[in-house]
Amino acid sequence: MPPGLDALKHIVVLMMENRSFDHMLGSLKATNPSIDGVDGTFSNPDTMGNPVYEQPLAEFQSQLDPDPDHHFPAVDLQIFGGDQSATRAANMQGFVKSYYQQQEDLAHSQKIMYYFTEDKLPVLTSLATNFAVFNRWFASIPGPTICNRAFAHYGTSFGQVGMNVFYPQGKSIYERLQDAGHTAKLYYFDQASSTMEVVNLLQHQPELFGTYDQFLADCKSGKLSDYSFIEPNYTDHDNDDGAQIACDQHPDHNVQAGELFIAAVYNAIRGNAALWASTALLVVYDEHGGIFDHVPPPSCSGDGHSAGPADTGLNYTFNFDRLGVRVPAVLISPWIPKGLIVPTGRVFEHASIPNTVTRHFTGSNNIGTVREQNSETFLDLLSLDTMRTDAVVFST
Repeated sequence: MPPGLDALKHIVVLMMENRSFDHMLGSLKATNPSIDGVDGTFSNPDTMGNPVYEQPLAEFQSQLDPDPDHHFPAVDLQIFGGDQSATRAANMQGFVKSYYQQQEDLAHSQKIMYYFTEDKLPVLTSLATNFAVFNRWFASIPGPTICNRAFAHYGTSFGQVGMNVFYPQGKSIYERLQDAGHTAKLYYFDQASSTMEVVNLLQHQPELFGTYDQFLADCKSGKLSDYSFIEPNYTDHDNDDGAQIACDQHPDHNVQAGELFIAAVYNAIRGNAALWASTALLVVYDEHGGIFDHVPPPSCSGDGHSAGPADTGLNYTFNFDRLGVRVPAVLISPWIPKGLIVPTGRVFEHASIPNTVTRHFTGSNNIGTVREQNSETFLDLLSLDTMRTDAVVFST
């Protein structure tokens, strides 16, 4: 076993909200052509048929308001450009049309094509360029938050494509690890902004939940679980520590607040030398939030479930055999070569998370769906023979 994998005792996943790869990391192509980002040639037609090109004009807040539609029918329009024929192919030509439908404002609809320049996102882009960035990490389904996050917890959404509450029929990654004698915890921000799945995830198992403050304390004391999943603050609210600003980066929340949160999670791990040497941190986004990306989602193995027209809102049944839109994903560890670009030939999705975690801590995976078991795993990226002594430094 490579030294980095031999030393790996902790896997941490921080899942942010609703941003596409081109929108957040696309500008990195200018400094590294191996990154499949923006190049000035990608466009979408507006409702008048005029091309709208990607532009480096994204703002931290007050731009993507209203929140771009990312429910199943809207994402279908975004991916296929409105083509409903049996022979259709993904062309990523419907994002401007989709956003126009919400306000019927031609100028405003073009903002769905805006992206951030590297200097605007110093935390995310520094982590991407200093560790590993994935060229092909996709949302698990072309739909909204809850069903996509379910894939990170269960490797499936049990046939769900929307935001309805549902009750799982299989074991979560946390329960799998617990059954195998390992520890796992889902850290939500606080009682006012707890996990979106608290009503159906890990029923009657409060020992598998913790707050963000507990995560910080566990990092400091060296008591972090084998597997940890961290949720950001989803709402602006007050708690005992005062005003808390939403840091999930969900439009139209402040993107800079999310940058600070990512840095704080990274700093908490890096601040404990023993923990830093034995941890892999994955920063990933649950879905694209209706924002443009130029890479057509590929097909994938089915998961044994389907969603009919009443659920999809369209005139066909979805068999969970193709992925959603590409999202940012960065893997961080001192055992990863600096500036590693995961090539386009390797396709990842959120089912890769429980598959990777299950295989690393239990040695195999005969629990997840066939789709989960067939998904790519990512710990082979910890490939160095000697741990790096350099590290990104953020002040928060």
